[in-house]
Amino acid sequence: MASQSTSTPDDFNIFYSLHFLSRPSRPPSSETVHLEHSKDSSEESNDETSQPYQGLTGLRNLGNTCYMNAVLQCLCSISPLVEYFLSGKYVAALHKENGEVATAFAYLMADMWLGEFECVSPEVFRSVISDLCPAFTKKTQQDAQEFLIYVLNELHEALKKVRLQPFKRRCYGNTSTSREDRGTGSETSIITQLFEGQLSYDITCLACQTTTDKNEVFTVLSLAIPSESACSLQQDTLTWNNQIHCSFCGTKQDAAVKANIGKAPKMVIFHLKRFDYQGSYKRKLGTNIYYPLSNLDLSPYIYPLFRKNPKYNLCAVVNHFGYLDGGHYTAFCKHTFTQNWYSFDDAQVSEIPQSSVQSAAAYLLFYSCKAFSVPTKTHKY
Repeated sequence: MASQSTSTPDDFNIFYSLHFLSRPSRPPSSETVHLEHSKDSSEESNDETSQPYQGLTGLRNLGNTCYMNAVLQCLCSISPLVEYFLSGKYVAALHKENGEVATAFAYLMADMWLGEFECVSPEVFRSVISDLCPAFTKKTQQDAQEFLIYVLNELHEALKKVRLQPFKRRCYGNTSTSREDRGTGSETSIITQLFEGQLSYDITCLACQTTTDKNEVFTVLSLAIPSESACSLQQDTLTWNNQIHCSFCGTKQDAAVKANIGKAPKMVIFHLKRFDYQGSYKRKLGTNIYYPLSNLDLSPYIYPLFRKNPKYNLCAVVNHFGYLDGGHYTAFCKHTFTQNWYSFDDAQVSEIPQSSVQSAAAYLLFYSCKAFSVPTKTHKY
């Protein structure tokens, strides 16, 4: 890579776009975009029986809190995360000065997973979150992706340990939520172990042609929805409000950015950017995205390839129905015991056919590279 310097621009602000080349198993419509699917679609089954509501507990709506309920149901479907809290491992890592969110989350996961109730109220968890972020106190619709990022960040802050490592930037979702690690220590937690990956960027200033590189860690990958039905990981051009500050030109310039996944996490969360803002104009994109339920192959987009056959299986989906300024959130989650899919619509929980999981309402996609085991409770709640 030709470059005048390998340093990072002083005022760095990246909006990246990852697109995947499709190989659909059935002919798509003209408005369908595809994530790549490999040929092998075998799934493991689990014949164990469960309590009536174990992992199938509804959540009461506390007044436009469907965005919160949908995200919590998806997190409750991630067995390694649930196991960490049900086992009580979180207690040893907990920072008491800011551990309210993690503690409330642990008790809520226990209520949702232990199968004692058909429906529970997330009121305590919401109260703790609202004390820290008043925006979630309002009985108005909030963005599920923003709520997810906030919860993951709060859990990380409450459970993190510091290890010595070279300096790197941490990015939770979009760059508007990014922050930089302070000092020379790198922070690790159950959140980073499960959800954290790394993107590698080549950034070329279109004015002076200077190329720099940048590594950035992520927990949520935001994907721009393309207008074409078949796209690949491509070079994105940053213009207008998305310009970067070029340290060689001394001003903001248009730039070309190409991204690769430098390190893929155990759990990949894709955020489909359905809410489009262009100045004062805003709209919701209803493009139908085809996403595989099993064997999503990310190897063409990982460089260098550090794991053989990095294939991922879908385990949960957050859906958004309706319009930009309103609408309703639900979740589809794959049950660890039965391997069947269920719809979580606040307090209502119902089994759905696998064919129903593919929906034009998909907003957040949760993929895992490993099959889940059933979480067990060893900590007394």
